[in-house]
Amino acid sequence: MKKPFYQLEQMTHLIRHFTPNWFTVTMGTGVVALILPELPFAHSIMAHLAVLLWQFNIALFLMFSLLYVLRWIIYPTEAKQIFSHASMSLFLGAIPMALATIINGYLKFGIHLYGDWVVPFAQLLWYIDVLLAVSIAWIVPFYMYNRQQHELQSMTAVWLLPIVACEVAAATGGLLLPHIAVGQQALGILLGGYVLWGISVLPAFAILTILMLRLALHKLPSKELAISSWLALGPIGTGALALLILGAQAPQVLAVIDQQSLGLFCQQAGIVVSLILMGFGLWWLGIAVLTTLKHAKTALPFNLGWWGLTFPLGVFTLAVLNLAQQLHVSFIQSIGYALAVILIMLWLVVVTKTAQGFYRGSLFFSPCLKSYLEQQQ
Repeated sequence: MKKPFYQLEQMTHLIRHFTPNWFTVTMGTGVVALILPELPFAHSIMAHLAVLLWQFNIALFLMFSLLYVLRWIIYPTEAKQIFSHASMSLFLGAIPMALATIINGYLKFGIHLYGDWVVPFAQLLWYIDVLLAVSIAWIVPFYMYNRQQHELQSMTAVWLLPIVACEVAAATGGLLLPHIAVGQQALGILLGGYVLWGISVLPAFAILTILMLRLALHKLPSKELAISSWLALGPIGTGALALLILGAQAPQVLAVIDQQSLGLFCQQAGIVVSLILMGFGLWWLGIAVLTTLKHAKTALPFNLGWWGLTFPLGVFTLAVLNLAQQLHVSFIQSIGYALAVILIMLWLVVVTKTAQGFYRGSLFFSPCLKSYLEQQQ
């Protein structure tokens, strides 16, 4: 067993082994913070807990960002080996998605807490988030095609991570629109949101198609990767959520160019398509649950991949709740509340195990560093 982090001989050990999959912790924690105020019971308590959790998540994101930047500064040769690693490079997509949960929190909690200056700050962060998401959506697949070695048998839903970040950014852009003046800037964000949706959702569905083939030919993933099945909910739930959020803002924004009818179409199409995506998501949810239960019979080993239980289910839950709000259908809302409760329970389990692993130092491991050192021998 590795030494606890506070007993490491040098802090540089932690920096040297820090990997971007730690940002999945902020993804999952951030989405829980956004969902807590939506619950119908103990609203004031839940809202207060949500703010505290969001602020804690900011601290986590800043700490993880500092550690990863330091790794690139102190160990640049080792850090860049991530682009050659077939699995760890995919987790670079977690960075912009983690940032998106913080931006959403600024829009949900920050204006009330800190004032109107939060809006331009959140807008600036959104531009940074878009730049990161698009860059990663290009660079990581390029290295997959150019430098890495992949096989159909070893494929998992983790392939989705560098792609999904763009649609997460699209949803965040939609949340930003109600807080800025209707004009050319808002129009650019709206249209850009739909472009980001296309950059992400269409490739993601291509990956899901290949993943279904892989499951049919090579059976279920190993128990170490069983939780990765839940990641398929990510592009489906976020895709639906982005369409609902962008569609709700489309009529008034597109009025700037006298396209109110197009905006109304976007709103209505977003509702219909999101309903269809919900069905697809429910199918994948069933597969993910059955896969987890199948491997749970022999005990699932804990790793940071367990955070795949949180963010995908969280964005799917937010999409269900948003759809219920737009349609004013109570039974859909009840489904959303049930999913939210399940999400919170799963988050409590995962965060507890993560805290234990962090304390023991057992989660500080860089597969790409190990591969690099083996090549040097």
